[in-house]
This record gives sequence, structure tokens and C-alpha cells, in this order.
Amino acid sequence: MSMLIKGGEIASEQGAPVRGDVLIEKGVITAVGENLEAPEGTEEVDANGKVVAPAMFDAHVHFREPGQEYKEDIAHGTEAAINGGVTGVVMMPNTSPAIDSASVVRTVLEKAREVSRIPVYTSGCITKGRAGEELAGIDGMRNLGVVMLTDDGDPVANPAVLRNAMEYATPFGMFFASHCEIAELSGPRALNEGKVSYQLGIKGTPACSEEICMDRDIRLAHATGARVHIQHVSSAIGMETIRWWKERGARVTAEVSPHHLIFNEEDIGEYDTHYKMNPPLRTSEDNAALLEGLKEGVFDLIATDHAPHSEFEKGQDFVSAPNGITGLESALVSLHDRFIATGLVGWDLIVKRYSAEPRRMMGLEPVPIEEGKTADLIIFDPSGETTFSRDFMKSRSVNTPFLDQTLRGRVEMVLRGDEVLLQREAS
Repeated sequence: MSMLIKGGEIASEQGAPVRGDVLIEKGVITAVGENLEAPEGTEEVDANGKVVAPAMFDAHVHFREPGQEYKEDIAHGTEAAINGGVTGVVMMPNTSPAIDSASVVRTVLEKAREVSRIPVYTSGCITKGRAGEELAGIDGMRNLGVVMLTDDGDPVANPAVLRNAMEYATPFGMFFASHCEIAELSGPRALNEGKVSYQLGIKGTPACSEEICMDRDIRLAHATGARVHIQHVSSAIGMETIRWWKERGARVTAEVSPHHLIFNEEDIGEYDTHYKMNPPLRTSEDNAALLEGLKEGVFDLIATDHAPHSEFEKGQDFVSAPNGITGLESALVSLHDRFIATGLVGWDLIVKRYSAEPRRMMGLEPVPIEEGKTADLIIFDPSGETTFSRDFMKSRSVNTPFLDQTLRGRVEMVLRGDEVLLQREAS
């Protein structure tokens, strides 16, 4: 396959998009520049007025397989990723059974190779069954390519167990991802402790539950020489804790989710479970602080924490409903709608934090649009629109605050190698 993408704004992590053409032959970018001529038989794609960007990579997704395929499975989850312009994902291990041994890792990766059109990586548990007591089969998982260890969904409550794991796995080049909360402080994990929790009459989770655990896990990593990644940071103080440790040389990275940048506790309204997640939505002041932290580089990457649940589960009362929202299909469009289109951030920030840095964290090469690189890119129409209807979404679950909303921006094409993974009809 040969393709010439003409007249697009080529995005990179280095700066503002630059107008140019991209020639792709047999899945490899063979030329980037202006006024390129297409060889005979080359398909031409008009990208005038559109952004040609490296495809995104999501380092925090829940595909629910094995054990809860009624919510999501690898096949539907990866198609949801493609629908959102994402061509690589890292699965979390809080499945049933948990991904805590070589046998489960092998099963998951074999299934992914069968059903997925994009690369799927998986993390592995720190402890057996995520029970926080005995170390998981770390060495067997490492031999199958697992580099990230996490009990995501819960912290490792016993610091001695976590320290043990860090001392064991760090020499192998593995790193740890921490879901941070103190269970005794978290309460029902329903929403932020504050004005809205009092108004709704529901016990809330204080931000200090997350912040105390965050500091503990970074301290343990610093003491053992381990590398630690802090997941889904939700509060300004948590962000400042990460900044403090980075300034002192700790090997810490951190992620922020689109929903913690865009929404806050005021959006919950009359007990709307589409806004129920863990960690919970905090305040508008936290939104503003987290965005500044993303721009300043306190946060290394954006990750969705894509967490599908069935409509029946999310239809329960607010306290009983499970935490989590889907995000793979809405992340890029919502970031464009709220931040790029409004001039708050540029495409370079999104490419760096949602494409290049997540890949680097996993030991992978970024996918810049440069001569000699394998094509792994998207075409995005800033003037288009996306309506997140049930028909549009490929995920098995539709528990998103954006359900039936229309946002500015549209992923028009997803190309990986010599395969067009997605090509929408002209709007």
C-alpha cells in the first residue's frame, strides 16, 4: 500500500504543527515535506485543515478479561481504542482471576494476538490475587515481557510487602504503578469529601487518603532505588507531593486522567453515577492545578483509566454503583474540545503526554511522523464533531459522562503500518 497524505498540519512533541505532506510506502514513512509528488498508483488523502499526529498510547486500561467479559473484553476494548485514535494499550491486572502469574499472562497475551488489531501489553500483580499478602509470580511474568507491576484497583496495604516486592523486582528492570489510597480513610469511595458530599448526604473520601499513600509509596521506592509510577492523581496536594519528590531525585513518574482535568464534584448533580470514580472527582481548583501540572511536566503522561461497567451496575444507587468510566473513545476528542480548541494547550503537549511518553515509560519507541519510521498515525479533523452515541461507541459499556453529547473534533483515520484501522466517511 502507498498513500500520500496531502496538506495536513503535522503534529509532534517538539512544537506547533507544521504544514506538510506525508508519503507512506509499504507501511513506512518515506518522505515528509511540502509539495511531495505521489508515485503512480498511490492513494492520495486530502488532509487540508486537519491534523496529522502520531497515534496515541494508553498506559492504563481495564479490559475485564478474563472473568468479566460482559463489561468489556480485549476484542471490544481494542476496537474502542482504535475508535479514539489509540494504537497501543496496557491492561491492568484486576481481572478474575487476577493477572498474577505466567499462566494468566500467557492466556491474556495469546487472546490479544488472536483478536486485537493493535499491540496489547499487560501489567502484572504485585501480590497474589491482589490480596496484599504474598508476592505474585513476578519472575514468570517478567519472562513473558511484563515490566509494570501493580495491584491497581487497590493499594498494597502492607508497606513491608511492597518494599519486599520493590527490592526483588527492581534489579530485573521492572517498575511499580501505585493506586494510592488508605482504605481506612477512603470510606465508601463514592465521592470527594466536601461540599457536595454534605449536600448529597453521602460520606465522602478525603483527598488526604490518596496523598498519604502516595507519599508512602514514593518514599519506599526512593529508599529501595525502585521506579514508581503514580496512577490517576486527582488532587493539587497530591500533584505537589510528586513535584517535591521529583525535585529530590526520586524515580517517580505520574499520570493524570482526562476526567480529573475536565470534571469535578459539582458535575455529579443529582447522584449521576457516570461521574462516580476512584479516586473521586475533586474540586474546580484541583482541575486548574492539575492542568498546570500537566503543562509544567509534573505529570509525565495522560492515561484514561478506561473502566467499563454494565448499564445495570451503573444504574444502581450512587453508593452501590461501581466506580469508573470509559475513556478510550472520548479522551482525545474531549482533550481537543476542552483544551486545544480553547487555546489552553497545544497539540505538542498532547502528543508528548498521550503518545510519546506513555510509550517511553513502557520501554517502547515513540512513533513520530518522520522519514524512515513505521507509520503509526491518525488524521484528526478539528472542525469536525463527534457524538458519543451507543451506535458510535465500540466498547461493550457506555458508562461515560459524554454519552449522547457532541464535542468538537473527530478522529477521521487511524493508520498503523500498511493497515488502515479506521477511515470514517467524509462528514
